[in-house]
Amino acid sequence: MQCERTWFVGLDALPNDPAGRIAEGPPLDGRAVAFAASECGGWPALHPAQISVTYPGYPRPRAGETEAGFRYRLDRDAAHVDGVIGVGTPKRRFVQEPHAFIFGLPMTEASPQAAPLVVWPGSHLILQAAFRAGLAGASGDLSQVDVTDIYQAARRKAFESCTRKAIHAPVGGAILLHRMLVHGVAPWQENAWAGADGRMIAYFRPQIRGGISAWLSAR
Repeated sequence: MQCERTWFVGLDALPNDPAGRIAEGPPLDGRAVAFAASECGGWPALHPAQISVTYPGYPRPRAGETEAGFRYRLDRDAAHVDGVIGVGTPKRRFVQEPHAFIFGLPMTEASPQAAPLVVWPGSHLILQAAFRAGLAGASGDLSQVDVTDIYQAARRKAFESCTRKAIHAPVGGAILLHRMLVHGVAPWQENAWAGADGRMIAYFRPQIRGGISAWLSAR
């Protein structure tokens, strides 16, 4: 539990198998799965899903978070690109988890105002162009290349150029995001509702075949 118990991070919390099955249940299937598989050369093996849960009052300050970090969480939805990991103090960014895509499955009914996922449509094109240009001349282990300045400048451009959009899906729906799409979580609004289990979404972010080179070059 983080942010004064208003957010359960839930990394690797779902005991699914590589096909997405729980116990004797079926593998993941449907149009979103088929589309992702067609774009990635086949459906990849899945890690145990993150179960991200938010509760009324989100966000509160997170333990160890700076005042500037909390303002960014509150005013900019902690918007980020998954897999670009902050390391050290002061924090520098490195591409350490090159994902194929981000696939979300809502697990509880909640209103659209209950800390929804927010995205900046088109931001993936800006981030992709920036990373490709910034890493074009790099050699060796690309996961050790500091991309902080590239990332921050591209993210600012995305905020200026793209219109923020909240995403809501019911249980039974699916959310599929491009791996470089800037996204975050909006604050829980006063008129929002959800059950006792909060607003819960299971997320899969499988690694892309081919590592960072494929992460840069794939559509």
